[in-house]
Amino acid sequence: MIRQIVVHPGGAHKDDFLACALLIAEHEVAIFRREPSEQDLSDASIVVVDVGLDWDESKMNFDHHQFPRDAEPLCALSLVLKHLGLYEETRKFCDWLEVAEYIDTRGPNDTAKWLGVEREAMSKLNSPLDITLLRRFAASKEHQPGQPIYEVMKMVGEDLISFVRGMKARLEFIAKHSEIWEMTGGKKALFLPRTKPLPDETSMGMGRYIEDIGLEEEVVALVYPDRRGEGYGLSRFNDDKRMEFTKVGDEVDVHFAHNKGFIAKTSSADTDRLKVLINQSWIGA
Repeated sequence: MIRQIVVHPGGAHKDDFLACALLIAEHEVAIFRREPSEQDLSDASIVVVDVGLDWDESKMNFDHHQFPRDAEPLCALSLVLKHLGLYEETRKFCDWLEVAEYIDTRGPNDTAKWLGVEREAMSKLNSPLDITLLRRFAASKEHQPGQPIYEVMKMVGEDLISFVRGMKARLEFIAKHSEIWEMTGGKKALFLPRTKPLPDETSMGMGRYIEDIGLEEEVVALVYPDRRGEGYGLSRFNDDKRMEFTKVGDEVDVHFAHNKGFIAKTSSADTDRLKVLINQSWIGA
C-alpha cells in the first residue's frame, strides 16, 4: 500500500508535476515536497519522485539525476510511466513526452538545438497554465486530496492514463474496421465506416494508425462518420494541400466545405459516392 509521495522542494517542473499526477491518479495519497530521509528511500510504501539519486521500483524510488551525463534522456516522469507499464505507448501517442524528457535532462539550449529552433522559441511555448500550475505546486510543502491543485493534478493524471490506454484500444478498433481506398494519382484515403456504438471522436487515432502501418507518404485523406448527421466527414491527412475540399463545396450532398479547403461534410453515406467526392477534391502536385 502506498502511504504518501515525497518530491523535491523548491521549483517544480513538468516532469515531477506529471509524475506525481500519474501517481495520485492510481494512489490517492498526500504529496510532500521535501528532501527524502533514508527511511523514506527504503520504505516501499513511500514513493520518492525526482530526488534521492535512486531508481528502484521495488522501493518505489524514481529519480534520474544519478544517471551519466550522456545517458538516454529519461526523467522522473519517464520512470513512473515505465513503472505503470505505459512508457512505450505514451512515447508513441504523446509527441510532447520526448520534448519534456529532453528539456529536463538536457536543458532548453540543447533542446532547442535538437528541435532545430531558436532558443527564444522555447519560452514562447509556455502559457499561463504552465506557469500557474507549476508555481502553485511548488509553493506548498504539502498537497492533500480535496485541495484545488491536488484535484487538478489528479484529473491530469487520470486523463493521461485514460488517453494512452484508450488510444491503444482505438488503434486496434481502426485496424479491425478501416479500409484503404486507392485514389486518382496513385494516392490513398483511409476510410472508417459507421459502427454502433459510434466513438465520441470518430476520427481520433486515424493519423496514428496510418503512421503505424507505414503509409504516411501515400495517404492524403481521411473519411470518417460525421457525429452530427448520417453522413461523413472528409479531411486532409497531415494537412496535405493537394486535397482541396472547396472543389466539392457546391455538390448537392455536401452541406459544408471550409473555405480553407481542409475539411468538408457530406450527407452521403454511399461509399461509391464518397470515393467520387474524394477524387474530385484531389488537385495533385
